[in-house]
Amino acid sequence: MSIPVPVTELATALAPYPWGYLMTVRDDLRAQCLAVPTDLRDGVLHAEGGRSTNANLAARPEVTMVFPHPSPGEYTLIVDGTALVTPAGMVELRPTAAILHRPAVAAPPAG
Repeated sequence: MSIPVPVTELATALAPYPWGYLMTVRDDLRAQCLAVPTDLRDGVLHAEGGRSTNANLAARPEVTMVFPHPSPGEYTLIVDGTALVTPAGMVELRPTAAILHRPAVAAPPAG
């Protein structure tokens, strides 16, 4: 089950998500994840990237951030965007699309 989130409403949608995974693509085309705090200012997500993340962004700036909800069973927020690395080494992600997503059916209990 998915609910589109207008980028203009992203600040409200991000409120319950204290952190997210910044997903970049390495040179071998495998995904790399970096857990970062949520920091949205003036419509731009800001994060501190490491050397590998910043190199990935320089080569492939299209990224996804995944914000798992802190409470089980709630929606995960997924944000797509274009990122750049500032001269100070900070990541600035400009969101282009966002969606709240969760499985339509609850998973069966383990056991």
